Amino acid sequence: MTMTTANPILARHYTLDEIRDEAKQLVECGTLDRCQPICALCGYIAAREWPYIEAELEVNDYGLRDRIGDLIPHETWSND
Repeated sequence: MTMTTANPILARHYTLDEIRDEAKQLVECGTLDRCQPICALCGYIAAREWPYIEAELEVNDYGLRDRIGDLIPHETWSND
């Protein structure tokens, strides 16, 4: 009898910067608004990836009801 070993499922770790970048792009292109809750991002991220995103947000003290604007930094422009 031969046994086959299954390939281990590798968990993807997302950094907060990666999540912020994705949120910023969605806001800049007008797909999402800064006032929407962070959970609105789940509609644009693969369902199988969302638990990893949610875990990283939780580690960094972000709730799914927090606003996207709280997640992405405000940009300041200076006049030259």
